[in-house]
Amino acid sequence: MSYQYLIFEEEDGVGMIKINRPEVRNVLNWDTWMELEHALKRLHSEPKLRVGIITGVGEEAFIAGADLNMLKERTPQDAINASMKANEILLFMESMEEPMIAAINGWALGGGCEIALACDIRIASEKAQIGQTEVRVGIMPGYGGNIRLMRLIGPGRAKEMIFTGKIVNAKEAEGIGLVNRVVPHEKLMEEVKRLAKQMAKGPASIHFAKRSFFQISQHSYLDSLKLDSEIYGDVYKTKDFKEGVMAFLEKRKPLFKNE
Repeated sequence: MSYQYLIFEEEDGVGMIKINRPEVRNVLNWDTWMELEHALKRLHSEPKLRVGIITGVGEEAFIAGADLNMLKERTPQDAINASMKANEILLFMESMEEPMIAAINGWALGGGCEIALACDIRIASEKAQIGQTEVRVGIMPGYGGNIRLMRLIGPGRAKEMIFTGKIVNAKEAEGIGLVNRVVPHEKLMEEVKRLAKQMAKGPASIHFAKRSFFQISQHSYLDSLKLDSEIYGDVYKTKDFKEGVMAFLEKRKPLFKNE
């Protein structure tokens, strides 16, 4: 499939999704959401792709929110339908076994922040500006931002950001745990690709670990421990487990094949 609003690239086991509307700071219209869904499913269905990256084209923005021309005609039922569909897409990204990295290269506002929150790891350029700014236009986060932001940085900080539409810079985002780390702007993609390729070369157990992270978050503490034990046992069925142990004992570098 060819895309109108995003670019899909493959490199050394990594699938890269680039939102490609730089002329409008990569804001999301509904067609972009549909293309994002297709690209995520494409990444997931390709066995050779083991890690994903999401970023924005250009020097200014990751994703600077929603296209307000799309929102102005929405009815309440349209809003519910859109929220449910976007939640379905982000839940798929959150639950699929391939780790997803957000390379936040600039403005990440509204729905852009929500997409970043649904990724497993967030690396920010020093130019990044991040916020759930929906209250500035009279709405609230509709695609899981209330929930994910609260779980990531705590209810107090999340409520302050959401209730005021506050935008935090990269340094503050790192300080409150909103991003994993901040890197120089010109080094962002180099650092993100290095991390992604490192994980892509790792064993099958990385995918098992992501499955465990997601599934145990849906259960009570005791049920989570039981489920985690079961997934841990599944790792021992993989060829990469045997290769990893034997390589260590034989004092050589393991050759993992994601099997």
